[in-house]
Amino acid sequence: MNGKKSPSESEEQIGFVRWWEGQFPRVRLFHVPNGGHRAMSVARKMKQEGVRPGVPDLCCPEWRLWIEMKRQSGGRLSADQKDWIDYLEGIGDTVIVGKGAQDASRQVLEWLSSRER
Repeated sequence: MNGKKSPSESEEQIGFVRWWEGQFPRVRLFHVPNGGHRAMSVARKMKQEGVRPGVPDLCCPEWRLWIEMKRQSGGRLSADQKDWIDYLEGIGDTVIVGKGAQDASRQVLEWLSSRER
């Protein structure tokens, strides 16, 4: 092992969002704040407000595209995430699971290319 720490999921997502904004400045992308550690009172209120576990991290409404970010290595989908992916794909949306910013950006470009054919 080379001793280099793999970037966190958050760092990967920040890199991906920067790439997206440079690549598609007029296409809106937003983060769904479902993860993270919170006080129980805040988590309870967010659940009442509609926050649901497993919803993908990022959404592009214009393209009906959702992106779930994972670390380059070691990131796994939870049962809730798999359930949301099945649901979203079942209603005709597209979900990309990116293992790091570079993988997610590659998949977005491939998906866009396949839509143009």
